[in-house]
Amino acid sequence: MPPPHHRVYGVPVPLTVRELTPDELTDAWQLGRLAFGSEPQPSAHATAPVPGMTRYGAFDGDGQLVGKAVDLHHDQWWHGRRVPAADVAGVAVAPEARGRGVARALLTTLLRGAHERGAAISALYPTVAAPYRSCGWEVTGALRVLDLPTLALPRHRPAAHLTVRPGGPTDLPAVTALYTEVVAHRAGPLTRDGALYEHFAAARPADELGHDGLTLVEHDGRLVGYASYDRGRGYHSDAVLTLGDVLATTADAARELVGVLRGWASVTPTLRICPLPGDAVTAQLPLDAARDHTRDIFMHRAVDITAALTTRGWPAHVRGTVDFTLDDDLAPWNTGAWHLDVADGEAQLTTATTEPALRLTPRGFALLHAGAADARSVAQAGLLHHPPGHDPRALDLLTTGGPAQLLDYF
Repeated sequence: MPPPHHRVYGVPVPLTVRELTPDELTDAWQLGRLAFGSEPQPSAHATAPVPGMTRYGAFDGDGQLVGKAVDLHHDQWWHGRRVPAADVAGVAVAPEARGRGVARALLTTLLRGAHERGAAISALYPTVAAPYRSCGWEVTGALRVLDLPTLALPRHRPAAHLTVRPGGPTDLPAVTALYTEVVAHRAGPLTRDGALYEHFAAARPADELGHDGLTLVEHDGRLVGYASYDRGRGYHSDAVLTLGDVLATTADAARELVGVLRGWASVTPTLRICPLPGDAVTAQLPLDAARDHTRDIFMHRAVDITAALTTRGWPAHVRGTVDFTLDDDLAPWNTGAWHLDVADGEAQLTTATTEPALRLTPRGFALLHAGAADARSVAQAGLLHHPPGHDPRALDLLTTGGPAQLLDYF
């Protein structure tokens, strides 16, 4: 395959896209610092190899680094099953090379490498959506961080059957287990383990939490809720308590946590929280009093549609079949006519024996698989094509169990 090209002053220039070597990581960090306006000094991991992360660079004909992208080897929870992901971060292109296909060349190589290592799906947070849409990703949701007046939280009398105490580093395995219990049945949250997470955990001193504080709620010695937080500075009207996770497995534990958080009102008038839609804690929050602090859209894409559909879990009550065609220029292994059969919590994807009437784009597949839109809406958006008069709703089978959610920014 000939190397991709971008244009400088109208003249095609060959691009070489490959994994970065350790001695090229400083230049890649400098490129990212210029693009994102980050701190003037790199962190230790930014210029050293990190397990669970593949960093790609795009080089022009003179060997100059003109773009970079990172494949994060995450796993995501999809209805009780771990699905290997290639989550994309740190995409940056030199100012002089923008608009010339560098990002597309990077993402094409990243997808190929992710497919070779067995990734099924990909998520990312875009600074601008258009370049990723042109490569098959589509907006499927948003990570919202809310500011809540602490005094707006409901008062709560401590429950006699629950114990509330501060947590420490030795409690972190139980905290991780509770996080998994809360999110594993959902679609899309990170598993928060694997080589990448282990690397950063090992780099943290054993006596540190990673947050200023950790509050635990226990029932008969078993963890049923926790809140991690960073205190911030000051205690006047501008003071903010920033929550990491606030999760619980029972309504009683959720009320207990919210009651503890209300106790911060005298010194932190604002709570900053990323709620998990529909969970036990969010059901206790006065969301009518909240305002958005940040809102970051996220996008999804299939790396390998066979793996995306067959490695995830499916609700046991869902049964159905549908045939569709997918056209995927960047990931040609996804292109073809497919027959999907879902039953008993499992899915099988095989080659269709007849020409399907439904034809999907990668963006359309992403919307359906992430439960972000139904088939009629996707067709109206021009991302699903079908003959006049043909009902596309059979593809609503793909939407089962959505919408996809994320609790981590990367």
